[in-house]
Amino acid sequence: MSRIGKHPVPVPSGVQVTLGEGELAVKGGKGSLSMSVLDDVILTHEADQIVVTPRDGSKRSRSMWGLHRSLVANMMTGVTEGFTRELEIIGVGYRASVQGKDLVLQLGYSNDVIYPIPEGIQIDCERPTAVKISGIDKQRVGQVAAEIRGFRPPEPYKGKGIRYVGEYVFRKEGKKK
Repeated sequence: MSRIGKHPVPVPSGVQVTLGEGELAVKGGKGSLSMSVLDDVILTHEADQIVVTPRDGSKRSRSMWGLHRSLVANMMTGVTEGFTRELEIIGVGYRASVQGKDLVLQLGYSNDVIYPIPEGIQIDCERPTAVKISGIDKQRVGQVAAEIRGFRPPEPYKGKGIRYVGEYVFRKEGKKK
C-alpha cells in the first residue's frame, strides 16, 4: 500500500477542479494547470478533496498511485502559492541581470550567457549574485533552475559557480608543496 497515495489531496478554497476523461484541470488565483491521467489510476473528486486509487493490484498501478497523488498535490500548491527556487552566484566578476525577456549571466566566459526566460516563469535578480526563479509548475521551476545552474556548476576547489541557496559543496584540498 502506498504511504503517499493513500492520503487524499485537499482542494483549497478558491480552486476549481475539472475532472474529465483522462484529464485533470486545476484553476486558482495564480493561474491554471492541467495534466493527463494514466489509465492505471482513478481520480475522484468528492467533498473538497481528490482521492487517487489504483485501478488494479498490478505493480505499475501501485507505482503510478503515489506519483499521481504527488502531482495533484503539487498542482494544488502551485495554483494557490506557487513555487520558488533561489540560486546564488559565487565568484569574482560573476553576476546576473534580467534584461527584457532574457537572463544575462556573466560567468567568466569570453561571452555573456544569454538565457531566454520561458513562458510562465518569472526570474528576479534582487542582487547581482542572487537569482530567484518562481512559477506555478514545480517541474518547470526546477528544470529552469537546473539549466541555469548547469552553465557553471560549483567547482570543488574554490567553490566558484552557481549553486542553490543552502546547497553544500564538497570542498577539496589543493596541491601541496
